[in-house]
Amino acid sequence: MSNPNLVSTEWLAERLGDPNVVPVDGSWYLPDANRDGPAEFLERHIPGAAFFDINVVADTSTGLPHMLPSADAFSQAVGALGIADGATIVAYDGAGLFAAARVWWTFRTMGVRDVFVLDGGLPKWLAEGRPTEPGPSTRAPTQFAARRDSAAVKDAEDMAAILAAGSAQVIDARPAARFRGEAPEPRPGLASGHMPGSLNLPFQEIVGADGKLKEEAELRAAFEAAGVDLSKPIVTTCGSGVSAAIVALALEGAGAKADGIYDGSWAEWGAGGRPVATGPAKRD
Repeated sequence: MSNPNLVSTEWLAERLGDPNVVPVDGSWYLPDANRDGPAEFLERHIPGAAFFDINVVADTSTGLPHMLPSADAFSQAVGALGIADGATIVAYDGAGLFAAARVWWTFRTMGVRDVFVLDGGLPKWLAEGRPTEPGPSTRAPTQFAARRDSAAVKDAEDMAAILAAGSAQVIDARPAARFRGEAPEPRPGLASGHMPGSLNLPFQEIVGADGKLKEEAELRAAFEAAGVDLSKPIVTTCGSGVSAAIVALALEGAGAKADGIYDGSWAEWGAGGRPVATGPAKRD
């Protein structure tokens, strides 16, 4: 597997019970999925896992969904989940690959060096007949010290400056119909369309039907088709900062790297007062 941020189900299965390897269930779903991440964790999860709720371990003061919290708030929340400083984190979710990428990006932005995504997620783990356990996490509280990389987190002012200067390519991971302004946003009160000058690569085009991130050649082809130059700076965005992290993960599988994620994403930009374009992406 070419992406250095992925680990296999075999790799994790061999390390179950290792106190330094922590499976982290980050399952979160859009409302139309009719799924409940916390409830599903209680039904069954990988043995020894902690549940990371992106809506709880968040800055809730902004009114925007699952915004990255401060380093202090993150440290307290993650320590309470029984995740120690220096642990190896393996993020996974019940979709195969969706919110796990956001968990991966969050931990890495908070200074964790050894954080990975489980390739294929819980669906692959279950399909292989690997063990699960029910109930709440049994991990004991511990100490965690976050070191927040503020440069990796972009806000609306950063994005306005980037778009005005053309200093980075902006990749929007939302579905094409939403990007073009032809479909309404799932969150009420938001404009339809995209940030002027941004490119569109729907995350569904880089994740296979099996819930696994596509291989390097397919990823590079998808970025090329979207008009992305992998040799130049890139910032990712989406509806609320979740699928933007999938694109960031895919960039590293294609031999590149995201220079940041717009945390507020369209939930912030589309709320009014900022320029909005419709139609397909306009490429130079």
